[in-house]
Amino acid sequence: MGYRVVETDDVEPVADRSSELRRIGVEAGAENVALNHFRAAPGEQIPLMYHYHTEQEEAFYVLSGTLFVETPEETFEVPSGGLFVADPESPHRAYNPSDAADPVELLAVGAPAVTGDAARYDPDDE
Repeated sequence: MGYRVVETDDVEPVADRSSELRRIGVEAGAENVALNHFRAAPGEQIPLMYHYHTEQEEAFYVLSGTLFVETPEETFEVPSGGLFVADPESPHRAYNPSDAADPVELLAVGAPAVTGDAARYDPDDE
């Protein structure tokens, strides 16, 4: 058996990101699920690019603020306590708009935990 407790604030943020990212699942030793804590100020985006995952299902649970998620069909507004789920092969870009009054804080969960699974999506290619 194995158990771990991770204090989010004790995990160092990932460098060179447009928003604060703490890989709390990696810190806890999670191998089958990716679990990340994000905090984005107004004008910051969550991922590094508009993207989709080839295998991974991704979910964003909003802890505070409002998350905006752009997709090819529409832009979703996800309030605090809300959940947004993107199936594999579903392009999305999560962000906090520049005119937002507050930061947005969320947990991002992806499964399976695969690396190199994200692919850039360019809406102009459609």
